[in-house]
Amino acid sequence: MNYLNLFSLKGKNAWITGGAYGIGFEIGKAYALAGADHIIFNCRTEKNLQVGLENYRKAGIENVSGFICDVTDEKAVASLVEKIHAEIGPIHILVNNAGIIKRIPMHEMTRAQFQQVIDIDLVGPYIASAAVVPEMMERREGKIINICSMMSELGRETVSAYAAAKGGLKMLTRNICSEYGGYNIQCNGLGPGYIATQQTAPLREKQPDGSRHPFDAFICAKTPAGRWLNPDELGGAAVFLASKASDAVNGQILYVDGGILAYIGKQP
Repeated sequence: MNYLNLFSLKGKNAWITGGAYGIGFEIGKAYALAGADHIIFNCRTEKNLQVGLENYRKAGIENVSGFICDVTDEKAVASLVEKIHAEIGPIHILVNNAGIIKRIPMHEMTRAQFQQVIDIDLVGPYIASAAVVPEMMERREGKIINICSMMSELGRETVSAYAAAKGGLKMLTRNICSEYGGYNIQCNGLGPGYIATQQTAPLREKQPDGSRHPFDAFICAKTPAGRWLNPDELGGAAVFLASKASDAVNGQILYVDGGILAYIGKQP
C-alpha cells in the first residue's frame, strides 16, 4: 500500500464555511493542493466573496466557487446545499470554520452580543452539519471538521461567549461522531492555537512606545514554539482529517497549538 495515497483528496468536493480568508482560506488552499476536485466557500457579504475569489485566484486555484450565505440562516443554508448538489456535486467534506469573537468582559456584554457569538460559532456548525448529513448517510461516507479552539479547553478574560461556543462545539463534534459514525461519517475538531490572522492582528500590534502588545508577549512565552503560528501550518492536520488517512479517527480534537496545552510555562 502506498500510504501517501491515503492523504489524497482527489475526487472530493470540500465546503468551507467562512473560507474567504484567514484559516478557512488556508484550509481550502491545502485541500486544493491535496487534489480536491472543487473548493466551495461561503461568506456573508459581497465584499468578502470577492476577496475570497481573488485570494484563490492568486493562489492559482481555479476549481473554486463562492456563495453568499449566513450560516445562522437555516433556510439559506438548506438552499445553498441544494444548489451545491445541483451545480457541483456531493459535499464530501464540510469544514465548519465561520466564526466571530467579541473580547468584552462578561459583566459588560449584552445578551444580544453573547447570543450572536453562540449563533455563529455553535449554532452555525449545527445547521451546516445537519444540512449535509442526510446525503452523507445515503453515500455512507463523509468528513465533518469543526474548527474548535484553545478556548474549547481553557478559559480567559473577556471571551466568555467564545469559550462557551467553542466548548459546545467540542461536544457537538463528539455527538456527531456518536450519532453518525455507523454511516462511515467521521466528525473531528481541529483546534488551532494562536494563529497570526486578521482576527488576531490587534493582539500583535506594537504599542505606542514601540513595545510588544502584552498579549503578544504572553502568548510567545506560553508557547514552547515561542511564536504565533502561521495559518498554513494548519494545512497538514486539516488534510489528514479530511482524507482516508483518518477513517478510524472520530470524535477527536486535534490541537495544532505549538504545544501550549502541554506546557505550564517558564519559571519566572
